Amino acid sequence: MIKTLFLFLFSFGALSFYCSAENSYDTKYFRLVLDDTGHVISLLDKTNDKEYLLKNQKTALLSIGVGGSVENPSTLETIDKSLVLTFPKNDIKVVVTPKEKDNYLTFELISVSNMDRVEWIVWGPFPSIIREVIGEAVGVVSNDAFALGIQALNVKTLGGYPEAESDIEPAYDIFETGDLVDVEASWRNQKFYRGQTAKVIDGGSKLQAYTRNRSKERVISNWKHERYVAPSFADGGIVGSSIALFGCPKGQELDVIGKIEIAEGLPHPMIDGEWVKTSRKATASYLIMSFNVENLEKALELTEMAGLKHLYHGGPFNNWGHFDLNKEDFPQGRASMKQFVDRAGKRGIDLGVHTLSNFISTDDPYVSPVPDPRLAKVGKSTLTKSLSKDENEIFIVSPDFFNQMENNTLQAVQIGNEIIRYREVSEKAPYKLIGCLRGAFGTTASSHEEGEEISKLMDHGYKVFLSNADLSIEIATNIASLFNETGLKQISFDGLEGVWSTGMGQYARSLFTKTWYDNLNAKIQGKVINDASNPSHFNWHINTRYNWGEPWYAGFRESQTNYRLMNQDFYQRNLLPAMLGWFSMTASTSLEDTEWLLARAAGFDAGFAFNLSLETVNNNGLSASIFDAIKNWETARMAGAFSVSQKQRMQDIANEFKLNPVGFNKWQFIPLKVSRFIHENKIRQPGEPVGSTFTFENPYEDQNLQFIVSLVPEEGSVGAKLDQIVLTVNQFYEWKVPFNIAPHQHLKLDENGLLLLYDKNWNVIKELEATENGLILEKGINEISVDGSFGGDHPTNLKIEVKTQGIPELIETK
Repeated sequence: MIKTLFLFLFSFGALSFYCSAENSYDTKYFRLVLDDTGHVISLLDKTNDKEYLLKNQKTALLSIGVGGSVENPSTLETIDKSLVLTFPKNDIKVVVTPKEKDNYLTFELISVSNMDRVEWIVWGPFPSIIREVIGEAVGVVSNDAFALGIQALNVKTLGGYPEAESDIEPAYDIFETGDLVDVEASWRNQKFYRGQTAKVIDGGSKLQAYTRNRSKERVISNWKHERYVAPSFADGGIVGSSIALFGCPKGQELDVIGKIEIAEGLPHPMIDGEWVKTSRKATASYLIMSFNVENLEKALELTEMAGLKHLYHGGPFNNWGHFDLNKEDFPQGRASMKQFVDRAGKRGIDLGVHTLSNFISTDDPYVSPVPDPRLAKVGKSTLTKSLSKDENEIFIVSPDFFNQMENNTLQAVQIGNEIIRYREVSEKAPYKLIGCLRGAFGTTASSHEEGEEISKLMDHGYKVFLSNADLSIEIATNIASLFNETGLKQISFDGLEGVWSTGMGQYARSLFTKTWYDNLNAKIQGKVINDASNPSHFNWHINTRYNWGEPWYAGFRESQTNYRLMNQDFYQRNLLPAMLGWFSMTASTSLEDTEWLLARAAGFDAGFAFNLSLETVNNNGLSASIFDAIKNWETARMAGAFSVSQKQRMQDIANEFKLNPVGFNKWQFIPLKVSRFIHENKIRQPGEPVGSTFTFENPYEDQNLQFIVSLVPEEGSVGAKLDQIVLTVNQFYEWKVPFNIAPHQHLKLDENGLLLLYDKNWNVIKELEATENGLILEKGINEISVDGSFGGDHPTNLKIEVKTQGIPELIETK
């Protein structure tokens, strides 16, 4: 039919066909109108008769890229319900099939003349006056009344615009570059850093998608290499590129996207019969612990103590690529993992594992002893001299792909079945690789003939190799096979940016996860909670959620805190379940720190990962209290117990709270006022007071003093003990604390008047009833003085945390 249509068009182009001056396409709430040149002249909210097209922004339904330049259509004809767009400058005709659905429109490119000339096509961009909420990844913009959206309907239709040959979207890591995209500061100073399917522009926003013609090999800039070969890829080119467009009342965006997924055959994963994008279980928190044959039961017990349903292994694999399980922890490999999954399932717990996507460890069978020819290559050259198996200099025709030393960790090349490492490249002809290590990574050194091909291998700073497109598909299938065989139910595609090694950018990113998803068996497909370190517009449909925020860079409350908070805005504007990232429990993690996290989780209705080890749990004296707190808070959060007002207060990281159970599905929600001070071990003049005085404002009614003091030596110092501690409140109430405190110890006076001395890991050393200390914090401003005798002049700080609590608020669920 398509072929016949083109013959008809091109053979009898002079014939007159009916062509309306305007082409109008309608859904229940939305109308798109094109003029006779193929340009958009209306984006209409039909219910309110409101025009959303941004004026003075001429945009076509579809444009083409040829020779690095954009050409818009000059004419649009309607023939047999198809749209024929003409691009005279490059002698191109494109046929697009439109379809009207109740809630959305679809447009599919079904044929194109002279396709080998076309480098890419762009849908839109579609400019609107909306700029209140911009979902840069999901491709939806909205204001208080109306939402407009675009959805790519297959994996090769990419969200965004082909600004770079690499197809890597501008996604900025603030911890590597410090560089985020600031939209004009006068406009809420939002930061957009994970895609550009929707994008802010002057006066509004735009929605955009595109498809690249990958039928020819290209040399691009990729992964900090100025020269990188992007091989051809057979996917039909731009033919088949397809989008959905919709407009709907604000609040119905998710419903419309869900209908698009189902009707158009996009991934639509479920949790217990409910779509993941609306299921509360999509935000389920989980424990991260390296479980094995010896400690699985204890790990499951801890998961139950925390009231959680998911236990996650951070690294169970012996290698990456084939993902063989560690034999020491899983003696029967995948059979052992399946046994673990079954045992956990009987206790209502799902198991998951962490992967690094297409990262290939140097001991994986894809590398050693015979390297796979599908390892990703930066580029290649040929040998200008034969090479014996003992020589350590390799003569090559061109150094172009080999002298790019940035992001070149392993400095490795492949010749046939041998991998060779090199130290440097000569600067002048005859070009050669110098200081070579033969037979690297378990391969075999061998002789090679003049004229033989030599390839520069692509690697990553984790000291791993990466895959080309074909091998990436196989690796994704390997991961699916692991899940099919074991019944695992949770995964994170960490390092997903590794698939940029294919030269296909975000396309490869989506293709990898879709391949995994498509190869899951029917029993578990769509039921696996999955996230990724690197999102894409298409992967929005596959990924359950994203869980960014790492615990390795600072203290429990400080590590990537701003990043975690910024992500909450990203989740909200992109219609995603919310997560707070990873938090790491150490032997010294306090109950107060844990409750700080739990209040943030409740405030944003966001899940989190709690990373720990059995050793940590055994050493931390408050482990039982910490797990009990997680269970209380998470049970209340998942049940929807907190009010909007309570959530808003908990979103402020300066506010702290307690949650005490008072019955089945009943809790006391207690606001706290917490202030922190430091009393230093200072050298003073003879007779000068050595105490410190602080001001604490108590917003609540008069109550007994509560505090935690911790004696912390400066880094590199053994510290000094503190004896004869005296606390004075409002220059009148005085209490001589009956305990002395040594470096790294904590002293806590709780709400029940119990004084406890802890070691650095919160194990109780001794305790005393201290209810009659007489220290009362009055409502309003209080003056608190701390004095004592430091045992030595070693630099030491006494960190003081003073706390009062407000009136408990009863919360409950049915």
